[in-house]
Amino acid sequence: MEPNKQADAAAIPRKPGRRMLWLVLAVCASPIIASYFTYYVIKPEKRNNYGTLIDQRAHPMPAMATTTLDGRPQALEQFKGKWVMLMVGPGACPDTCQKQLFEMRQLRLMQGKEMDRIERVWLITDKEPLDTLVIREFDGTHMLRADAATVAAWLPADPGTTPADHIYMIDPLGHLMMRFPKDPEFKDVRKVYKDVYKLLKASSVG
Repeated sequence: MEPNKQADAAAIPRKPGRRMLWLVLAVCASPIIASYFTYYVIKPEKRNNYGTLIDQRAHPMPAMATTTLDGRPQALEQFKGKWVMLMVGPGACPDTCQKQLFEMRQLRLMQGKEMDRIERVWLITDKEPLDTLVIREFDGTHMLRADAATVAAWLPADPGTTPADHIYMIDPLGHLMMRFPKDPEFKDVRKVYKDVYKLLKASSVG
């Protein structure tokens, strides 16, 4: 082959390879796109969610210097890739706090074979020591100390309530997306379960 023809051949872009790369990326991203299209674009007239959907654009996850109970740094972001059931509150953990911890544990167990897709996190908003019995009773809940002001500024609450009154859901991309009402009665816990079930079913991510 003549030199000028070789140069022309080398200059021709390899379009099929580039197209294949974009196709692979689109296939990988499609589950995420589909789940958000379902929850944020398609809005049926009779939406029967018990929890309140949150616009994650208005409440991005802040940078928080969270630590474990023994003072080791552990970022909330490390749970990306899983669904996170989140609660906040002081270390004293009164009855209402322990009720939330119990509900999060039971709601996760109720998901059956899907429960491993969920992590439970308690953001502790002070330096108070935790009762050893609480730590043992709710083993498996990630207990992280966080700055109270940062948490309060991040988490939206229903009128007349505080973030400590609610359980929140964070999606596998790290987006805050749902808030459940304060102190649900036993019959309403079933509604919370159904919301969590629908979230897991709508997305194959996490």
